[in-house]
Amino acid sequence: MNLSSLPDRRVEHQPHRPAVADASQTLSNAQLLERVHAAAEQLCDLGIGAGDVVAVRLRNRVEFVVLLFASWRLGAAVTPVNPSLTDEEVNRQLADSGARLMVIDDGPAGAATEVPTLAVTEMASQPLAPAQPPHADSSALALLIYTSGTTGTPKGVMLDHANLDAMTDMGRQALRIGADDRCMLILPLFHVNGIVVSVLTPLLAGASVVIADRFDPRTFFGVIERERPTYFSAVPTIYTMLAALPADVTPDTSSLRFAICGAAPASSDLLNRFESRFGFPIVEGYGLSEGTCASTINPLEGPRRAGTVGKPFPGQRIRIIDPAGAEAPTGVDGEILIAGPNVMRGYLGRPEETARAVVDGWLHTGDIGHLDADGYLVLAGRSKDMIIRGGENIYPREIEDVLVADPTVLEAAVIGAPDAKWGEVVIAYVAPRPDTAIDPEALHALCARRLAKYKRPTSIVVVDAIPKNPVGKMNKAPLRAAHAAPAPHTDSGAST
Repeated sequence: MNLSSLPDRRVEHQPHRPAVADASQTLSNAQLLERVHAAAEQLCDLGIGAGDVVAVRLRNRVEFVVLLFASWRLGAAVTPVNPSLTDEEVNRQLADSGARLMVIDDGPAGAATEVPTLAVTEMASQPLAPAQPPHADSSALALLIYTSGTTGTPKGVMLDHANLDAMTDMGRQALRIGADDRCMLILPLFHVNGIVVSVLTPLLAGASVVIADRFDPRTFFGVIERERPTYFSAVPTIYTMLAALPADVTPDTSSLRFAICGAAPASSDLLNRFESRFGFPIVEGYGLSEGTCASTINPLEGPRRAGTVGKPFPGQRIRIIDPAGAEAPTGVDGEILIAGPNVMRGYLGRPEETARAVVDGWLHTGDIGHLDADGYLVLAGRSKDMIIRGGENIYPREIEDVLVADPTVLEAAVIGAPDAKWGEVVIAYVAPRPDTAIDPEALHALCARRLAKYKRPTSIVVVDAIPKNPVGKMNKAPLRAAHAAPAPHTDSGAST
């Protein structure tokens, strides 16, 4: 049994209970199943069958969810396509995935491509024949998620139904999701977090899903008050914008049991300020697409430790290894490894990269961190983000956390820039909170009080905003590009 039969199972229990809604429509369990039957029949008529790939290039809407289950019913996989990609990027993903069909929003299809397209308005809503039973192979490919590509050509992460079954059940247990919950989706459905955490997990638990319109901090809490969700999942950028709202914004958040923060590290200062102001807890988690979304989470019940990303989900294991591959002692940073039934099948068409990423069942994340004495994971950063200055290893997040503790700083991004003397030096970019002005000298003084001399930024640059990728993660590539050329050395804040 896998998620392809989930709509059928929901109808068996409560056919008239709400399943999924967006701004224009609400589907009960019975209506969702009928739409899935109609879409599966249409896809089959278009030549889609077991082993095929359907590309879905849609904004967040009910039809996206329908297409997931319709494709899986036939034994086909779905590759979500970011609607904001360029024609070249779309064609690259279609070619790499081998997609047989692309479903698109209304309007021009974009680049000329040999892949047929189906406009979302042309999707069938009523089945014409009796439904066929759902494809039940747990080893069948379910999702082909393409990495963001900020560090190279995007790779297709292969997630099968066994991965999704495991991850959704882990999430249901860890977050104690039940039939009375109502999840509000605000993250994009082209990302595994949006699909797994905000759609599949609540639907598996018997809960309902409401798909919100595009995120706007000025209207967000109005949507919360109207839709009355019990939880939602977001990225630090969203919480940062909400925390920066004027002090007279005092919404009714009584429906919310909790919110989830993931996809990028959040400062403990942000999490504490947010919960204190808005009155509901944020549980921070950690994970990767290669691990079907999530691997650790701060517990809902029991100590939530700001500054950590919690403990492993049920059924997952975490190891920390040193550069030689040996187990790192408690409290000592090393590479984070993950094992469990959620670990991906591999990268599509890239056996060598798969073999490097997954060794003896352990996913090598490339992330750096340590486990504390109680098993909570503390992130230090990405190994590729590490700055090596005069032989000293520096992790940007430590410096970023210091900078965002200043009341004028909304966000901070720290990179290493080439330096003739030290190899690399620390450069910080900071964006101001609304209606405030940043004093770089005050930030230098703050760093001097809280950071060892070798970790202090040699330069603090004030910018209007920190670059983001389409998922809302900080994108440091444009910042590094500005410092790509060799630079003369500087002794400002330098130390041997």
